[in-house]
Amino acid sequence: MLSGLPVRIAVTALAVTGLLAAAPSTPTTPRVPAAASASAAGSPSSGVAVKMPASVADRLGTDRKALVDAVSADVLSRARGTGGLAPATAVGKLAAEGRKVVVDVRTVTRDWARGVAYVEASRARHGAPEGWLYLAHRENGRWVSGLEGDPEFAAHVAGSPLVGAAERRTMAAYAERAAAPRTRMPAPEAHEAQVSPAGARANTNGLLLPWMPDHHMTLTGGPHTHDGATGHWSALDFAGGNAGGLVRSSREGTATSMCGAGGGWTRVIHPGGFSTDYYHMRNATYYNGTSIARSALLGGIGTDTCAGGSATGPHVHWSLRTYDAGYNGQYTWLNGRTIGGWAWWNGSGQYSGCGTRLGVTACPGTALYNRTG
Repeated sequence: MLSGLPVRIAVTALAVTGLLAAAPSTPTTPRVPAAASASAAGSPSSGVAVKMPASVADRLGTDRKALVDAVSADVLSRARGTGGLAPATAVGKLAAEGRKVVVDVRTVTRDWARGVAYVEASRARHGAPEGWLYLAHRENGRWVSGLEGDPEFAAHVAGSPLVGAAERRTMAAYAERAAAPRTRMPAPEAHEAQVSPAGARANTNGLLLPWMPDHHMTLTGGPHTHDGATGHWSALDFAGGNAGGLVRSSREGTATSMCGAGGGWTRVIHPGGFSTDYYHMRNATYYNGTSIARSALLGGIGTDTCAGGSATGPHVHWSLRTYDAGYNGQYTWLNGRTIGGWAWWNGSGQYSGCGTRLGVTACPGTALYNRTG
């Protein structure tokens, strides 16, 4: 499930370090100046919330509006329900749905920038945010931005000095992963892609559930869509147990705090062809394309809603993602796949599915151990 507190608009001083980033220091400015926020009518970033450390704003100077415009235009072309709309119309439509657009500029060099952009989920109903990593390059005096899934993003990953060698290898392996064989369910659930169990079991590359191995949490929600509405049933919810309420990475990889410092949404890109999202965490560790180990601490189970949605109680909303060859990250199917030693299966409806292991079935309300084999 996803949740609802006001998004953090504070401008945070973030380290400009490329692959590895230290925790941010105390905020130095409340917000990018109005000129940089592009409030002029017709600008792609008009009405878009901007996060930018003072050091980054100073480095960009008057060029920051052009960068934010470029990223905002990409976001508005990709957000659900805004395709083909003019920027002002798209922002207005999202605002009417209670969905704010946020562009977070985190690191820059002379001609490169990287950060995170997302569209909040509505705080008036259950849902999930949409979020992307982005890279931008200044070419012939203009910024060329690429979100995950854009051809520009793939090209920028290969050449940007803001992507370290380890992160580049991880992203490339993620993007080049071949999908396991799939079949389709008969109606009425034909929209929900399934997998052949043999192909799925053999190809999850040792992903764990989001806490320490050989400890347990309680399954509070079986396979469901990331946003609780449409798409692949990619998500699981967990709470309680003897793991101290601590949320940990399902495998090594590179981690990014999607909402910035203090926000409870983290994405980890793993080298084996998958990435994982973790939402609603409290006391989340800040990461910015940072290389982390398996079971690295991400935060604690909570009710944080830094990017919208809702939470009915402390838990972690864990989602499975994969890339295609174009670096297009998508939430993907769980059905038949083995995570943390448990094979996961869809139920008759969202949230009702269960895990199986060695003849044991764990359905919502059941405590289950996180196993490495």
